[in-house]
Amino acid sequence: MTALGVSEIREVGAAAFAWLSAHRGDFALGEDALTADGHVDATWKPLGELAQTCASVRAHTPPSDPLHACAHDLLRFAWQQTGRGELFLRLQQTEPFATYPLEIYSVFASAGLRHPGYEAAAALTARTRSWRLTEQDPTRRLGVLKAERRSGIRRPERDAEVLRRTWLGGLPEPWTFERSSGYALTHVVFHLTDWGRTPAGVPADLAAYLAHWLPPWLDTCLDAGMWDLGCELLVVAASLPCPPDHTTLQHAWTTIARAQHDSGALPQQAPDPRDDAGADPEPDFLQCYHSTLMAAFAAAQTVKCLTGEGREGRERGGGGGGAVEDRAPYVGGTQNRYRGQGVPG
Repeated sequence: MTALGVSEIREVGAAAFAWLSAHRGDFALGEDALTADGHVDATWKPLGELAQTCASVRAHTPPSDPLHACAHDLLRFAWQQTGRGELFLRLQQTEPFATYPLEIYSVFASAGLRHPGYEAAAALTARTRSWRLTEQDPTRRLGVLKAERRSGIRRPERDAEVLRRTWLGGLPEPWTFERSSGYALTHVVFHLTDWGRTPAGVPADLAAYLAHWLPPWLDTCLDAGMWDLGCELLVVAASLPCPPDHTTLQHAWTTIARAQHDSGALPQQAPDPRDDAGADPEPDFLQCYHSTLMAAFAAAQTVKCLTGEGREGRERGGGGGGAVEDRAPYVGGTQNRYRGQGVPG
């Protein structure tokens, strides 16, 4: 791919981050974030996804990159929204057997932002039979296991056994790919690679399967105007030990760039052509925040892949960026209402 192509991808990522920064207030936790009947998918989920994207982009960009500083700033904002981790301890007391607080907390822990009091409480809950027996689909279970390890919790359940029960892990017939399986497979790869940091975490048979079938699946999604899933697949493409050819990536990014609004927002889905023709209005926050996050994440990961940055990690499974500085002192319902496949979901 030419330098111009990389420059265009950087511009998509920069525009996405400009929109995210301008809308940071929409990610703030409201008063209902700790209520038993609060809407988790409209409060904790967006904040957790913001944190995961920023932690990943920070790890995939050099400190000299303006996006690195922007991601760092938004990650600190997200951590402050949690009361520097104190709200996770309060969630633990309200919903002791819900997994979503640990899944979201683990994002911060992976960036060096930790709350010892919450980790101690979560570790105690994780030792119960009820926690171990929580019924989850395999993709979600894989994510919970990864979240536990990020947070210092160890238990004997094996990732490999869980992996082979996922859609991707079973190497399904490629023509059975659809939207739901697409989101499931992207999150499996996110978990296996630690959100793109360690491409070597993908087993050889899965890597070969994805190398063959990911390009047509990506084309199918973009042809259907599924921008959100398309960006998740682009993250996967750039996270594999052997990424797709540059022509495939160039075509995909040209399509995403055309779909992005001037503000930097990327809609989840292209508008229905049967709708009244005219200007395509920017969707509201909940209809575009996740796809915009994924555009920013995919851009950073693709640029890293194309420019050869992190090649040692691609070959040997190296780690990501360092901890986010935080000088503030630490402060030491049972239904899981979080709907995601993990963070982001």
